[in-house]
Amino acid sequence: MKVIFLGPPGSGKGTQAKMVSERLGIPQVSTGDMLRSAVREGTPMGLKAKAMMDSGALVADEVVVGIVQERLAKADCEAGFILDGFPRTVPQADALQTCLQGLGKDLDAVISLKVDSDAVVERITGRRTCRDCGKLFHVRFDPPTQENVCDSCGGALYLRDDDQEATIRKRLEVYAEQTAPLIAYYQRADLVRTIDGMQGIAQVQDQILVAMGGN
Repeated sequence: MKVIFLGPPGSGKGTQAKMVSERLGIPQVSTGDMLRSAVREGTPMGLKAKAMMDSGALVADEVVVGIVQERLAKADCEAGFILDGFPRTVPQADALQTCLQGLGKDLDAVISLKVDSDAVVERITGRRTCRDCGKLFHVRFDPPTQENVCDSCGGALYLRDDDQEATIRKRLEVYAEQTAPLIAYYQRADLVRTIDGMQGIAQVQDQILVAMGGN
């Protein structure tokens, strides 16, 4: 199965992609992971990306797509893959399509997790991170035994700047602006499978598997 996972921040997309990846034995590949791997391995596109990052510039779409192509050409992607966080825009989707054609591959589905924005804000703003060991808690869903104290190491828990409500709502706006046309793009190819991300983790996973062909 060759699948794209789409979902706003806090939708559980990364968690679901990881679970489905383990369940089906296909790699979960994200732009960040691919970028770091390409730079570490010194691939042609990785060297280009490193030069851009070292200069403080954003990595150009053409380089990101090149890195995606390098990653998807590897043997572990032969049976399928889950693209997590890519593409983000229609131009990237166009470039990905060209890339896949060059590899002789076709997408099987695009999983779109739909969640309520207020629920996303509650999920993310409730996160607390340990300053010492990095362990994550949630004030409502997974609270520490002692308020603001890490159960694992006793370190202080804090709310990260990028977990603040104003930041989250801005990220949700950007996601909506970029993703609405992307969903329409894949709907024209009848690839989009919309999943209610407000359900429990196990329910969401079951529905994703059904949407991917009943595996």
